Amino acid sequence: MASEDSSAAVPAHAAHPPHPSAKPGYGKRSAPDQHPGGPADFTHLPRREASIAAYLDRLPDGADISVKTLAKVLPDYGQCALRTALRHLSEAGHLRRITETLPSDGGSVRWVTRTYFSRTARDDAWWTAFSTGTVPTPDPAPPPPASPAPPSRPSPPPARSPQHRHPQHRPRTRAYDLLAALGRTEPRMTLSAVDCAALEPLAEQWLACGATPDQLRHALTAGLPSPVLHPGGLARDRLLRKMPPPAPEPDPATPPAAPPPLRIMECTICRAPGRPEALPGGICGPCRGENGPPRFSSQAVGEVRTRVQQLRAAARGAAHEPSTGLVQHRRLSR
Repeated sequence: MASEDSSAAVPAHAAHPPHPSAKPGYGKRSAPDQHPGGPADFTHLPRREASIAAYLDRLPDGADISVKTLAKVLPDYGQCALRTALRHLSEAGHLRRITETLPSDGGSVRWVTRTYFSRTARDDAWWTAFSTGTVPTPDPAPPPPASPAPPSRPSPPPARSPQHRHPQHRPRTRAYDLLAALGRTEPRMTLSAVDCAALEPLAEQWLACGATPDQLRHALTAGLPSPVLHPGGLARDRLLRKMPPPAPEPDPATPPAAPPPLRIMECTICRAPGRPEALPGGICGPCRGENGPPRFSSQAVGEVRTRVQQLRAAARGAAHEPSTGLVQHRRLSR
């Protein structure tokens, strides 16, 4: 069994033959909204945990990632080392065990246990939102580094009202940005800042009607005359003539979207269910050494009982042999 600080990498042949799959509906599930993979995904973890995490990340959804299966396909690690590694991955925010409902035939539901793995480390608040059915939003990009404060300047003049503000100083909207970038798609339709500001309300109406940015760009750049003398006037004419109809109202007869599945988080170690706030890092209080001794799985308890029975049997056999010799020695001495 590998030690806690083992630096052995997952062997290259670990994925051959193909990794076993769990029962339908069970096994590994990839968490949503993960960052793209890269060489620095798990550099913050110890080498053993980083190696195992990289292997789990490569597995498809539905793969069996129980400790017994991982010990068979990763012979460099024993079950004890793998349990410890999975605990560290859970505490680092990469893994959670969740039991959730799964629709089945006939309108009924069944409960399945899945292990959600996230290449991107998540905090407890993210996993709590996920387990309660709230769709988490992608992590925002890190803000750019703050630039040094510019030297003091004279106070600027009072701000003008929005209608008198120069187009370059107005708040940027998606419609404005689409018009400003139109020249990159078709140089003949390069618009000035004044044109973009004047056409912005019409472009916003297109987007409000359900048009996509690609549809808007195509309407303004397809079949252009040669040459284009007035890009702003041509864009205004096309935006008015080709305005799409308003988006249809939702049909009341359409059935509502299915509710999110009911999820119950489990302790990564002992599989005891609990509320997310009671499982920080995916670990329950007893397994963290709080509120009593740590819990053990039924499998671990059975292994301990079997070992105790073996030790007792060995002790009885060892005690029987000396006692027999002692009795024979007493008989001979008489």
